[in-house]
Amino acid sequence: MHPLAALLLGFAALAAAALLLWPQRGLVWLVQRSLRLSERVLFEDALKHLFDFEYREVPATLESVAGALAVSTQRASEVLQRMERAELIDFDGAHWRLSASGRSEALRVVRIHRLWESYFSEETGLEPARWHGEAERLEHSTSAAQAEQLSARMGHPRWDPHGDPIPTPEGDIAPASGQPLPTLEIGRVAEIVHIEDEPAESYAQLLAEGLHLGMRVRVNEVTSQRVVFEADASECVLAPVLAAHIAVQPLESSAEMPGPTHRLSDLEVGERGSVVGFLPLCRGVERRRLLDLGLIPGTEVEAHLRSPSGDPTGYRIRGAVIALRKAQADQIQIERAS
Repeated sequence: MHPLAALLLGFAALAAAALLLWPQRGLVWLVQRSLRLSERVLFEDALKHLFDFEYREVPATLESVAGALAVSTQRASEVLQRMERAELIDFDGAHWRLSASGRSEALRVVRIHRLWESYFSEETGLEPARWHGEAERLEHSTSAAQAEQLSARMGHPRWDPHGDPIPTPEGDIAPASGQPLPTLEIGRVAEIVHIEDEPAESYAQLLAEGLHLGMRVRVNEVTSQRVVFEADASECVLAPVLAAHIAVQPLESSAEMPGPTHRLSDLEVGERGSVVGFLPLCRGVERRRLLDLGLIPGTEVEAHLRSPSGDPTGYRIRGAVIALRKAQADQIQIERAS
């Protein structure tokens, strides 16, 4: 072989070795790091699942863990066995349970997840259906110090936007409250205290119904096919499995359902009303923007004109005409002028 060709071949071999083996940058190191991160993510997701089941006093099974991790039961079994060797969980012969160290680690991840959900709901304009997924993406790469900075920025919230308690840095967490909506006594008035955000498709359906924390409801009918209840002076019909994603706290037997409310979008052109407040789902950037436009409680608003397509509508607010989309006007509660 020609000396120059041999030299070039040697340089190529060294470059290939460097590409594969270079510390912290080589392909081998990157693959190993990716595998370690993937395993850590699986561990943390499994810990969250086991904690959630223990919190709700439901026994976790191999099948439930596999479903939560979106892996086969064989893969889930391998993950659980490695977690047991790491002393994060124990097996009692029938079910997997968190060890003391596993529970501490689970609470850390749950705290970070719920803080991110609170951040997205209060500090951004991200739509509610995306809060959970974005929080899941960030929870595995957020340090404890970063979580404390996030918490301090929001004034250390105690509850996330779905009604779940946020664990303290010390690992304390409020007990579960409320009962599934389908178990509520017929005719009893209750208040929504929690709306489950998983799976995403079910949560989207509940959002489409306009259901939110703090809303009063009254169940009128429960069968194996449907749950019929009143909410915000309207009748809602849900499948029992979907209605079970709503937790309610029964109120005093003398409690009554609120009367019908109106939204800004209900005004016809030429009609006036006074702002009463915002729906609970109107939060964060969107809420602040509406407040900046002068839509504070007591402000008189008139529907001035409507675009040819019917959306947006121009509203006269404090002498100025401001266009609002129907989705925005739907979030503003008003009292119609007599």
